[in-house]
Amino acid sequence: MKLVNYQLQNQIEYLSDDKSNNFFKEYLQGILEDTSKPYYQRADYIGLSLNEIKNKIDCLTSDISELQALKKKLSNALEIAKVQVADIFIANGIDRIDGNIISSLTLTNSTSKTKDEIIIKNEEALINLGYVKFSVDIDAVEKALLTKEGKKELKNLVQITPITVTTPAKIKVNTKRASVNNTQTVETDEILVIEQEIEDYKSEKLVA
Repeated sequence: MKLVNYQLQNQIEYLSDDKSNNFFKEYLQGILEDTSKPYYQRADYIGLSLNEIKNKIDCLTSDISELQALKKKLSNALEIAKVQVADIFIANGIDRIDGNIISSLTLTNSTSKTKDEIIIKNEEALINLGYVKFSVDIDAVEKALLTKEGKKELKNLVQITPITVTTPAKIKVNTKRASVNNTQTVETDEILVIEQEIEDYKSEKLVA
C-alpha cells in the first residue's frame, strides 16, 4: 500500500478550471526534460501518478455506493424501529413519555390518503387525442380528468381505481429547545452506571 503521494500526483489533484494551471505544465515539462533519468522512468512516473488519481476516484465511487446502500438500510431500519416502538406504545396505552436528555417521545397519528390510479384502456385513442409524450402522457390525463370536459372525453378510454396508502403510526423524538446542561447529562450517565452495577451484582449472586 502506497502511503505517500507522488509529487506529480499532488500537482494533478490541485488542477482546476477556475485557476491557472501553468505551474503544472512547467512541472511536467521539467519531468520530460530531465535526462538524468531514463525515459521509461519518466513515463512510469507520469503514468503511475495518473493511475493513482484514477484509483482514488474508483475508491471514492465504491465508498459512495457503499455509503448510499448503508444510508438506505439505516433509513429503512429507523422507520421500522419507529413503527415498532409506536406499536408498543399503542399496545400499552401510552401516547407520550417525557425524557431527560430528550424532551419527550410522542406518537404521530396513523394517516391514510387515497390516490386515483389511472388504468389505460385504449392507449392508441389517447395518443391520437394528443395525450402523448413518447407514450401516453399520464400527467396530462390526470390533469384532464380534473376537468368536466376531460372526464367526458376520456370516459371510455381510462379506468379510475382508488388506491388507499396507509402510513403507520411512528414514534417521534422531540428535542428540547434549550440546550441540555451538564448536570442532566451526568444524571443520566449515573443512572446507566447504577443499572450496570445492579446487573453485575445479580450476575455475581447467580454465580455464587
